[in-house]
Amino acid sequence: MDRKKLTAQLRSWAARHPTRTQTARQFLDFVEQHEDCAERSLKSGHLTASACVLDDSGAQMLLIEHRKLDQWLQPGGHADGDLDLLAVALREVEEETGVTAQPLRTDILDLDRHRIPERPGEPEHWHYDVRFLLGAPKGARPVGNEETHGARWVPFDQLNTLTRDDSVLRLAQMAVNQVPGGSASTG
Repeated sequence: MDRKKLTAQLRSWAARHPTRTQTARQFLDFVEQHEDCAERSLKSGHLTASACVLDDSGAQMLLIEHRKLDQWLQPGGHADGDLDLLAVALREVEEETGVTAQPLRTDILDLDRHRIPERPGEPEHWHYDVRFLLGAPKGARPVGNEETHGARWVPFDQLNTLTRDDSVLRLAQMAVNQVPGGSASTG
């Protein structure tokens, strides 16, 4: 995928979410101004991709306990030069949880720009996270990896027992709105 296709996806998302034009503008400006927007070597920030992964019933969301940040989040990671962010999200979900998910939609579900604190050898920077909606096969059992303390299915109505992160809860609510019938609740 090239930057033109990515900016078209971002514009499409902006048109569907008129109340979040500032967020869309931040992403569009970043991608348009930085040819290397998907590279970690861009020290001010870079693109990442993540996903709300639903179990086969659509009633639970897959979360990982992130080792470095020590909090429960949706699986995802760095683009590492790949502008096909859906492919990045699919790869990261499988790497972090062992679940081979499939897109429930191919368009962008959510955007989230968040600051990453300074760490040894890494300056403070921004993650421009592009988020997708994926589904897991029946009976999928998540496992963690070296980047996590674990992975698990969490019923939507119990999410706030593991996380108070507004961006995770917003992502869950956006996913619930996409589930046929929209009957799940994020509590």
